[in-house]
Amino acid sequence: MSTTQAQVESFLKEYVDPNTNKTLGSTRSIREVVLTGGQAQIALNLGYPAKTLAQPLVQALQLAIGAMPGILGVDVSVQWQIKAHAVQAGLKPLAGIRNVIAVASGKGGVGKSTTAANLALALQAEGARVGILDADIYGPSQPTMLGVQGRPESADGQTMTPLLGHGLQTMSVGYLIDPDQPMVWRGPMVTQALEQLLRDTRWDDLDYLIVDMPPGTGDVQLTLAQKVPVTGAVIVTTPQDIAMLDARKGFRMFEKVGVPILGVVENMSTHICSQCGHEESIFGAGGADKMCADFGTELLGSLPLHIQIREQTDSGCPTVVADPQGALAQIYGRIARRVALKVAQRSEDHQAKFPKIVIQNT
Repeated sequence: MSTTQAQVESFLKEYVDPNTNKTLGSTRSIREVVLTGGQAQIALNLGYPAKTLAQPLVQALQLAIGAMPGILGVDVSVQWQIKAHAVQAGLKPLAGIRNVIAVASGKGGVGKSTTAANLALALQAEGARVGILDADIYGPSQPTMLGVQGRPESADGQTMTPLLGHGLQTMSVGYLIDPDQPMVWRGPMVTQALEQLLRDTRWDDLDYLIVDMPPGTGDVQLTLAQKVPVTGAVIVTTPQDIAMLDARKGFRMFEKVGVPILGVVENMSTHICSQCGHEESIFGAGGADKMCADFGTELLGSLPLHIQIREQTDSGCPTVVADPQGALAQIYGRIARRVALKVAQRSEDHQAKFPKIVIQNT
């Protein structure tokens, strides 16, 4: 007896997506199923960018459905649509931005900005629309890292158009000041400036906005975490004990304001000698693993202390675009895919779907 269309649909609804560990039916990923003359045509609409993740899923489905009685061929097409996901209580997603991801660290010098730039570029390489906000007012580095120069334009005198760097929509105070000018501002001025950079920029239909947070856990960072609608945060650290202590404080800060931690990135996990290739854990080992175990979160990836990462970001061409097929770019790619999948598994934000109720006296 040949397989019916209803049986194919039933199989798909119960099929577990290996990327999310959820069924395609529960994530409403099945867009269309047509079975004609033994030829099955299936259209999926995933909730995460899947330029590299789609093909293994397609092949697995073709193999499984192709083995059903009477199925002569299986065609699977995959698209994706990233939706807005829940943020802190009392806040709602910003116009033009579906998800804000904060990249933070307890202290400076751990490679947070480098991670933010490469994470944004890796998400873009997966097929997402991505922007990056350089929120480090005192030490804006994204203009240099992304090789972007110039000043933002304003068509209406009130909002700014983001500048483009390697396809990313970008905004930074570094575009608005002289590079040698120090920002001698107190906390309230910094917070106000950051809110303006975020809300007065005309972000164009972003799936993800990566926010390169200032280092530390002081008033500025806490205020940002309370006022900016964040879908999730990524903590960046090194294995060094003193860095781990500060990273834990950053973790606690986001917990207090109701921002979920998507995971931890460990930079400088090992040093690879450029002369002989010897690998050594010069900053210690196992610190990030222990912190993740203590807080019940995921180690998204570990990156070595490598001269290429420094040279490429200093030149304005971060690793993901400088050497997209290289081993280091592949690590950033895996981190980005895990971040996208973690966001996709968060509950969706449904505020925009409800109509506004207006009560009038008649």
